[in-house]
This record gives sequence, C-alpha cells and structure tokens, in this order.
Amino acid sequence: MEYIKSEKSENCIFCSLPAEGDDAKNYILCRGRSAFIIMNIFPYNSAHLMVSPFHHIKCLTEQDADEGAEMNQLVRKCVEILRAVINPDGFNIGYNLGKVAGAGYDKHIHCHIVPRWTGDTNFMPVLGETKVHPEHLKTTYHKLLPHFEKSVIHK
Repeated sequence: MEYIKSEKSENCIFCSLPAEGDDAKNYILCRGRSAFIIMNIFPYNSAHLMVSPFHHIKCLTEQDADEGAEMNQLVRKCVEILRAVINPDGFNIGYNLGKVAGAGYDKHIHCHIVPRWTGDTNFMPVLGETKVHPEHLKTTYHKLLPHFEKSVIHK
C-alpha cells in the first residue's frame, strides 16, 4: 500500500538509480556492460529481483542481440544465486509490457525474478492490505551481494 498510495516520480528508476552511482543505497547487486540487477524495494516476495538494460527502451523488440543476451545471462545468474543462497521452491520470471499488463514502469523494460515457496501466499494481502516478508530488504541485499560480486559477469 505504501507504493500504491505514494506520490509517483516522473523519473525512470531504471535510468536514475544506476546513474546515481550509489549501488548499496539503491539495492543494485550487479552491473554488466548493458544491463544490471536491482532488488525490488516493493517486492512481491523476499529477494524479488529485476534485470534491466541501462538503455531506456520500452519493449523487448527494441533490444539488440547483445543486450538481450546479457539480460538473459543476468536472469540465469539471479536464479543460480537465489537457489544457492535462499533455496526457493520455484520462481516466477517475466516481463510486464505496458500498463495494462501490470507494468509499474512501462517506459523501461525490466524482467522480474520472484522466488516462490510452497504456501508463500496467505490471508494478509486480502485482510490486512499488506505483504509479510520474513527478512528486511537490507539483510537480503547484504546476503546476496557477495555472491554477485564474485560471479563472472562480463563488464
């Protein structure tokens, strides 16, 4: 609800946050040549990550082959690290292209990697209009960061 009711900035977070250069403050876990991995600060589940190109584009059809390949490599790296560090039962992975598809930022593509556990949905979102996360965002960031730092990602 904090996100839903908050004042929305006209700035694109996928452009402005990497440009700030403060990866820890902005929960950026990894930078590649043309794309980066960032934590969702209003996550669906704990350790909800996103992979986005630095290039401001709104559709996959606007990507060149190298950018698309790197994004796919980063998505695979997210799955590998999340499996090793937090051991989810599964994942939801995908893009929301356009507002009607649920994109909060529909002018800059990003791929969601959402870890899932059996029984991770409950009555809280319906009755309490809130999601319960078992771990603070900063704790998850510091748990994942060393694994991304030691991964071989081409820059």
